[in-house]
Amino acid sequence: MRTRPSKVSLPSNSVPRPRSAWISPKPVRSFACIVPREIENAGVGDKQKRPPDGTLDAWAYDYVLGSTLLGKLEPPAPPEDRALAPASRPLRLEAPGRPPELEVRSVGVRARRGGLRGEKARARLVHAFHHHELQAAELMCWALLAFPEAPAAFREGLVRIALDEVRHMGFYREHLTALGYSVGDFPVRDWFWERVPRVTSPAAFVAVMGMGFEGGNLDHAARFTERFRDVGDDLGARVQEQVGREEIAHVRFAVRWFEEFTGKADFETWARHLPAPLSPMVMRGKPVQRELRLRAGMSEDFVEEMVQWQPAPGS
Repeated sequence: MRTRPSKVSLPSNSVPRPRSAWISPKPVRSFACIVPREIENAGVGDKQKRPPDGTLDAWAYDYVLGSTLLGKLEPPAPPEDRALAPASRPLRLEAPGRPPELEVRSVGVRARRGGLRGEKARARLVHAFHHHELQAAELMCWALLAFPEAPAAFREGLVRIALDEVRHMGFYREHLTALGYSVGDFPVRDWFWERVPRVTSPAAFVAVMGMGFEGGNLDHAARFTERFRDVGDDLGARVQEQVGREEIAHVRFAVRWFEEFTGKADFETWARHLPAPLSPMVMRGKPVQRELRLRAGMSEDFVEEMVQWQPAPGS
């Protein structure tokens, strides 16, 4: 029998903050089509490829390949002096480090309609959301290493978003705690890691990760806000609202840089930058949040085509 913690009491307009105690003990050149000139692939634990100490790239490298839960949930701050972060060649990490507390499986979690009334069902879903945020933070760091020739402002933006994702993990950990669970109590799937590293350019990265998956999260966060509220989980609803609000800026960043890299941000150009087998189908929720996507910088035509898109017959 699981012992539940004391009830978490938060003001209605606040969101939780991360704490270690929640850890379970267990003018730009065209980058649209660039293929890195000399790519080094580094697997987990390949220390020979590690960038120099004190650099932004070393910070990103250590976060992606780190294998402690505390290091994933509360990483050290990135170096303040970005001038100390030269990058010599593209480095594409093949997979992230995983703490022993996280059991990685090949099958993810699906939330069934009406299935969130039980605390365990909600906790399992929140745990999956937490792992989505972890992968997002890692993949922002992955892009720092994969595309060192990208503009400095773009790289700075990746760092800011990575830290936002880490902060979002703190929101989800408090929700887990309120439900009586901890990080590591459920298996996880590295779904985004199985797909995103196929991209070969900064434009493709923001197309997939920012305009695609984070754009889809605008839809999902709005839907799950209502689902948590429907079962009386006010904390869960507020966390979803907060994450959804902050996702708008992430998508706007992606739209801005996609247009900078490719010269346009229309639906057709965006869809061409999605590596197979990814398609717009997995990058939208039901219903599509038109207003939120417009606020994030997508055009009305783009949003309409996203709503209407269907795979070709037989595909």
